[in-house]
Amino acid sequence: MRLLLDTHIFIWLIDGNPKLSQTARQAIEDESNTLHLSIVSLWEITIKTSLGKLELAIPLEQIVINFILPSDIEILPIHLPHLLILQTLPFHHRDPFDRLLISQAKSETLTLVSEDGRFEQYEVEILW
Repeated sequence: MRLLLDTHIFIWLIDGNPKLSQTARQAIEDESNTLHLSIVSLWEITIKTSLGKLELAIPLEQIVINFILPSDIEILPIHLPHLLILQTLPFHHRDPFDRLLISQAKSETLTLVSEDGRFEQYEVEILW
């Protein structure tokens, strides 16, 4: 399975947060699955930490060096097809970061790992 981690899932994963469901944890730990983290999530983390809306135990740079680079997580850039899908999405969800994650999941045929129930209103596979 090809998994796209929602931003909060990635944060819970690196923090060892017990809110991460057993199903999600097992899928993430399954080495036969491919993990993707969107550059959108890193952008969201950067903005929210800069605004004081999110506190991380360690700086984002250290997360990249200590967690992302040594792992098999693939960073998903933003491509034009993602934006073309984005403009056609209904506004069930207004968060611009989440809308772009949905677009990427649709465009790349990825299963979106998220606790966000609003994602179910879109034609995208969700794992929670």
